[in-house]
Amino acid sequence: MSAAVDRLVEVVRLLREHCLWTAALTHASLVTYLIEESYELVEAIEDGHPEEDLKGELADVLLQVVLHSEIARERGAFDLDGVAAALTDKMVRRNRHVFTADGALQPSFPSTVEEIIASWDEAKRREKHDGGDSPRLVGPGALEGLPRHLPALALAQKALGRAERRRALDGLASAEGAPIPRADDPVSGTRAPVAPAFATEEELGEFLLGVVREARARGLDAERALRTAVASL
Repeated sequence: MSAAVDRLVEVVRLLREHCLWTAALTHASLVTYLIEESYELVEAIEDGHPEEDLKGELADVLLQVVLHSEIARERGAFDLDGVAAALTDKMVRRNRHVFTADGALQPSFPSTVEEIIASWDEAKRREKHDGGDSPRLVGPGALEGLPRHLPALALAQKALGRAERRRALDGLASAEGAPIPRADDPVSGTRAPVAPAFATEEELGEFLLGVVREARARGLDAERALRTAVASL
């Protein structure tokens, strides 16, 4: 690690030893700060804050990683070096279109994003089969492996994208490689939703899913759009 990162780890370690408040922090008690700092980083990016602000928000998120790593080190589980090594291994393992199994560069690289996505999906399937990554299931199919605490709209967008790629890999794709759109298809249909009179949350959920589907079809980010609209209230 660089001298700056070494010093950061040392400062956090000293705080854990000599600051009662920092010493009392746990993985669980840090969750609320991780969520808050992550959304502050999102805000800095989306609102176009100055580079110095962006650096500060990234530093706040990094602090969360260092604190969690230090708490784990104290009980003999892992440290920041271990976290970095695990991330490096995952990046090599999942990006087989760039790296060979031993981490060297491939002799050639894909020329299309579609090839890259297919390679990534195949690496994740192989990883799941081999037990190479811890499961974070929130449900079957397109939801498998997604964090259950993702905001609902972001979860819907992720799930729709995964389902479309799965359909394409299963051969249900057009000659150009894109999923075949059908208005009655819950995954790839692009018919604009019509607002009904909601009687149940289930009906509301179906309508919201339709809104997300239409947003994806138009290349829009429903999660960001909603945050922007709420900010204007």
